[in-house]
Amino acid sequence: MMVGMLAAMSTPALRSSPQATAVSRGRGDACPGTLRLHAADDGALARVRVPGGVLTVRQAEALADAAERLGDGELHLTSRGNVQLRGLDGGCAGELAGLLDAAGLLPSRGHERVRNIVASPLSGLDGRGALDVRPWLTALDAALCASEAAQALSGRFLFALDDGRGDVAGLDADVTVRATVDGGARLGLGGSGEALHVSAEEAARAALLAAETFLEAARASGAQVWRVDELALPEGELLAAVGRRLTAEGIRHERRGRETGRTDGPPPGVAGDGLCVHIPLGRLSARQWRELTHVAAGELRLTPWRGVVLPTPGTHADVSLARLAAAGLVTDPGSPWLRVGACVGRPGCAKSQADVRTDAAATLGAVDPHGLPLYWSGCERRCGHPRGDRVDVVAAPGGGYRLSTAVHGEEPRTTSMNDPARLAAALAEITS
Repeated sequence: MMVGMLAAMSTPALRSSPQATAVSRGRGDACPGTLRLHAADDGALARVRVPGGVLTVRQAEALADAAERLGDGELHLTSRGNVQLRGLDGGCAGELAGLLDAAGLLPSRGHERVRNIVASPLSGLDGRGALDVRPWLTALDAALCASEAAQALSGRFLFALDDGRGDVAGLDADVTVRATVDGGARLGLGGSGEALHVSAEEAARAALLAAETFLEAARASGAQVWRVDELALPEGELLAAVGRRLTAEGIRHERRGRETGRTDGPPPGVAGDGLCVHIPLGRLSARQWRELTHVAAGELRLTPWRGVVLPTPGTHADVSLARLAAAGLVTDPGSPWLRVGACVGRPGCAKSQADVRTDAAATLGAVDPHGLPLYWSGCERRCGHPRGDRVDVVAAPGGGYRLSTAVHGEEPRTTSMNDPARLAAALAEITS
């Protein structure tokens, strides 16, 4: 089978999906973790994987302690529901690992960078979705950490567990498992339009087997690839290989079409037995973080949209939301902050051309709450940019910004703005 795959991979024009881009990287994966820190301009950076975004209150408190003792005192949420600690001393890796290990945040040192799993954050709380994905999350994380082969996954490889509502199914994960109303699950790969239908009981194991099959195909290709859509294969070939692997493992399946997903998360407010808040630009002080732990009933769920869901009894929901709003967190579903994101920018990143977070805050009043979302990037890499329609605001090397629309099915509109006094007006015009 792999010999056939290798022959197919020699033709880059044949790809696993219309979204695929054939890539062969010339270096190893340098994605940061908690054991491998990244040197940034504001100090070392650690990325703590939080599968499904789920933290116990004790674990959340341990992260706040680490941010205060070892870093810049802030916690930074990522677009995968993970946590970054910045401003670290480069020599603190051992102490940090000890803190995280004691809190249960480092169950396997060999897998700590590959535990990238997003999950529907309101699953089991608001009565929506086909089933609660928590059992899938627990099972997949345990299986991932027990798989020797999975240690070879890139730190960028992503699993998504969708309870059927379609929220995380739209995040272009490498392996997506989406619950179906018939009690089963659809297993999809990258941007492919097809999926394999499996039982709910086998969904987590099937997801891991799909990732292991990708690794086998990548090795056979001879190309160094990190994501499913980087692997050049004829349409449907990788999915067929996964199907054969499932059959060999005794997992029944059938090929079906794949449903489309969304790219937005839960709005702030009350949602069943949960409270939803948004974190402006994904950055919290340790004090704000502890406000969240005080309101939470047992756990916090970090979302891929830089928000937090707090499972909590609804009897005092209004009081809790008022407390969180007073702490500077977004509880209003009409807030313009929901439409604004940004990379870290200056001074944290040496490649950034501007302090994009300060500029984003300064022009917040120009954001149309019903218009296109904005994403501010300090350079052309556009780290962390969201999926879906948006306006990219990219800092230019010589100063100022270039604004461009990225809307599916439409030609992009682009304008440059070098006059800071007119930036807000230009943003208002291009987003409307």
